[in-house]
Amino acid sequence: MINITLPDGAIKKFEKGSSPFDVAKGISEGLARNIISAKFNDRTIEATTPLHQDGSLTLYTWNNDEGKKAFWHSTSHVVAQALEELYPGIKLTIGPAIENGFYYDVDFGEHTISEKDFPEIEKKALEIARGKHDFAMREVSKSDALTFYKKQNNSYKVELIENLNDGEITFCDHSSFTDLCRGGHIPNTGIIKAIKILSVAGAYWRGDENNKQLTRVYGISFPKQKELTEYLELLEEAKKRDHRKLGKELELFAFSQKVGQGLPLWLPKGAALRERLEDFLKKAQKKAGYEMVATPHIGQKELYVTSGHYAKYGEDSFQPIHTPKEDEEFLLKPMNCPHHCEIYNVSPFSYKDLPKRYAEFGTVYRYEQSGELHGLTRVRGFTQDDAHIFCTPDQLHEEFKNVIDLSLYVLGSLGFDNFTAQVSVRDLDQPEKYIGSVENWEKAEQAIIDAAEEKGLKYVIEKGEAAFYGPKLDFMVKDALGRQWQLGTIQVDYNLPERFDLTYKGSDNELHRPVMIHRAPFGSMERFVALLLEHTGGNFPLWLIPKQAIVLPISEKHEKYAEKVLKSLENHEIRALIDNRNETVGKKIREAELKKIPFMLIVGENEEQANTIAVRRHGGEDLGSIEIGAFSDLVSKEINSTLKSF
Repeated sequence: MINITLPDGAIKKFEKGSSPFDVAKGISEGLARNIISAKFNDRTIEATTPLHQDGSLTLYTWNNDEGKKAFWHSTSHVVAQALEELYPGIKLTIGPAIENGFYYDVDFGEHTISEKDFPEIEKKALEIARGKHDFAMREVSKSDALTFYKKQNNSYKVELIENLNDGEITFCDHSSFTDLCRGGHIPNTGIIKAIKILSVAGAYWRGDENNKQLTRVYGISFPKQKELTEYLELLEEAKKRDHRKLGKELELFAFSQKVGQGLPLWLPKGAALRERLEDFLKKAQKKAGYEMVATPHIGQKELYVTSGHYAKYGEDSFQPIHTPKEDEEFLLKPMNCPHHCEIYNVSPFSYKDLPKRYAEFGTVYRYEQSGELHGLTRVRGFTQDDAHIFCTPDQLHEEFKNVIDLSLYVLGSLGFDNFTAQVSVRDLDQPEKYIGSVENWEKAEQAIIDAAEEKGLKYVIEKGEAAFYGPKLDFMVKDALGRQWQLGTIQVDYNLPERFDLTYKGSDNELHRPVMIHRAPFGSMERFVALLLEHTGGNFPLWLIPKQAIVLPISEKHEKYAEKVLKSLENHEIRALIDNRNETVGKKIREAELKKIPFMLIVGENEEQANTIAVRRHGGEDLGSIEIGAFSDLVSKEINSTLKSF
């Protein structure tokens, strides 16, 4: 017998050789029907894998992220088989699961595929799936694996195998198809009931633009057709909310080939929106004791060598700027933190002076590959709402909690109420990825966990997601479409203070090392605006939107009264404009709806005589004719209901 420890801590005995499926059956028939994957002693296994020793077991269904990962990875095998049958002679490379679905990178050789081929691929893949073929893993020697793929003339798989050792090479078989694979599959293909090929794109082999460009086939699958239908409806809604589309329609930002890829241009309305976001955070920061600083857009290369950023991110930075002076090199600033360390170093501090909280809306630059650029979410120049807190170790706990409060205020005021906190810690199996002592890492990780628990946050711990210099707390936010995004991050750092030799004089009159907290509630202005656009569909909170109302005179003779209304609105600090074009009111309303202006104020003969405005809300609700003072109260009440107090 073997002892199996379940996630709730319960220990159950099973016969040696029992599978996760057998364990599930021992718990309930319902669970056994739904189990599709498992993890045993931190290793992903199949639901049918025999267990021969004591250990911890987690069972996954479609409702778990790991279950979906196994489901989608299994479907990538099925689609790969369909592609081989439809396009003889193609060469398969890799086919992992991703956040939503899967992809398979394929060298199609002389074949080409496009959207018109998707239905045929889906039909063939579903035909294979209905065969209910079991997924079976088997170990293969390196020589046999190389022989197998050399016979297929697949240099990509050969390259992968050459980097592996005997004992770590496995093949997965189903139907007549075999693939090099580490594992993590559903029991059989019959569980897959719906498959959709979503798109194709170019992708360089192993992400290296010096290698051959392959065709990346993206797809998704579900255990029920109904779920695929719902997902496709969600995709259509996401297309309507695409920030690139809305940003153009609402005249917020643009890109120019002459300026350069990945370098956004903020148009007047977008710049005004961004300024309001900055003012909103600056006001909260001032209350929280932050001091604003400003740093250059470049720095000497040595600055980033000292911080460790050059070693870690040098390849993703723009190339050094060489000056006429020999051996003098500058970099476009990839991070703000080294500059803030040098600001701290300008003056000597005692423990009585701490904490010091430096904040900056600092623009940084990273050379992202052109194929990875995507609207405002992936750019080469972006502005971070950066701040760095330098405190004593005794102050760390309280300061970290205060930053959590600030982050919750930002998210709540902008309608991001559905989130999970993620505590990102080291991967203990890869210590080479991180700098600093084990002791400091342990202290930093525990400080974050303690603060999260004290603030009552619902949190998960993710191994291997820490920054190279310290652990962090990320807010994983779900938007209106149920998609998850990382918004806002707080990091504890013992390492940069050591690298920059930062000190303060303690009560013992000796020099001590401060602890550094990195913090950015928005993350970057560009990405935050993009996610806010998609979350709200362009219907921003009333306090933030560029124009809160538009005055629509019924005819030319009412323009003078419309001007009077506009002036009165401005006196009430309501942002408004007039549409006095020679167009029908109906057309003006339709265009105001497209611009997502919250209130349309229609003025004609009756309104002028009664000194009122006829108010129509975006979306069609008629609020009737009211006085401007009453309308101002309505706007204020709505703003106060969404803008949280801090």
